[in-house]
Amino acid sequence: MRIGILAPPWIPVPPPSYGGTESVVHTLAVGLEEAGHNVVLAASGDSTCPVPMVPSLPDSSGLSMDSGRQEILHVLRAYDAMEDVDIIHDHTLLGPLCQRRMPGVPRTTTLHGPFDDELTLIYRAMQRETALVAISHHQASTARGVKIDAVIHHGIDVRSVRYSPSHTGGACFLGRMHPNKGLLQAIMVARRAGIPLRIGAKMREPFELDYFHDVIEPLLGPDVEYLGELGTADKYRLLGESVALLNPIQWPEPFGMVMIEALAAGTPVVATPRGSAPEIVSDGETGFLADSVQGLAEALQGCSWLSRRDCRRAAEQRFSSQRMVGDYIRFYTELLAGSPRAAEETAAAGY
Repeated sequence: MRIGILAPPWIPVPPPSYGGTESVVHTLAVGLEEAGHNVVLAASGDSTCPVPMVPSLPDSSGLSMDSGRQEILHVLRAYDAMEDVDIIHDHTLLGPLCQRRMPGVPRTTTLHGPFDDELTLIYRAMQRETALVAISHHQASTARGVKIDAVIHHGIDVRSVRYSPSHTGGACFLGRMHPNKGLLQAIMVARRAGIPLRIGAKMREPFELDYFHDVIEPLLGPDVEYLGELGTADKYRLLGESVALLNPIQWPEPFGMVMIEALAAGTPVVATPRGSAPEIVSDGETGFLADSVQGLAEALQGCSWLSRRDCRRAAEQRFSSQRMVGDYIRFYTELLAGSPRAAEETAAAGY
């Protein structure tokens, strides 16, 4: 297959630090090439993903993430370069709404956001021309008036994550400076458990800075350390050194990449049972799920008894890039089999 993939224009592929969607796009594009398929990727011009890319797209630097004009230009240039593909996998918001006709070329999109009121309206409009993929069964269960064509969990290249058979430090938190991510709760849990906490978090936007200065910074101390926003190598090092990842998420997150990254490092996950967490964490085996600060603290204290080998094995078997790529290849094949082009070829062959 020749597969056209569109990434959003705001962050390079792969991302230098925080960027869940861009990480998934990178892993998928590389994995499809490794599986013997041809990929053409439309991403920001400063992307370094080692697959053929649409040329002359602008760099991500200086782009405003709320600029519809910039995303429209990105999408139009990308589609102009994809007239010879067999299928298009679009990870932008505006691309699946583009009414440009490409006869016989099926189009799919992965829904990276929640089914809130605004995105639900967008997803409903997408489904007229595009097959929709949810990233967790919980996310799919919240769809209102939107047909989900497949559920495919994200995956990572587990081979690139160093497995740590034992921990050398306390707990860790990874995410961004936002109340929904549960950093305040993570600090409360770690202190109640008597276990030090190290924090790696994205903090660039004004509201993230305000939340840090107003809520989090006053709580820092010898037992709670903010490390800044971590690159990939430092992130995996922190995960591998930690007894557990604290992820007391405060909203129904569609998928939690950081949880599968922790499992790949051999690190158990302590999380609230919201969103996709119960699909990722096997309670009592690869981590614990609890609702209260006290319950999470008790769970954190018990993580040293869990098998880090079992955590790694779960990542290898359930959340590897190979599994994700295989799922998408099967889905692409199904879409192609039902496309107008396939029907015309079948008729021409006399079947």
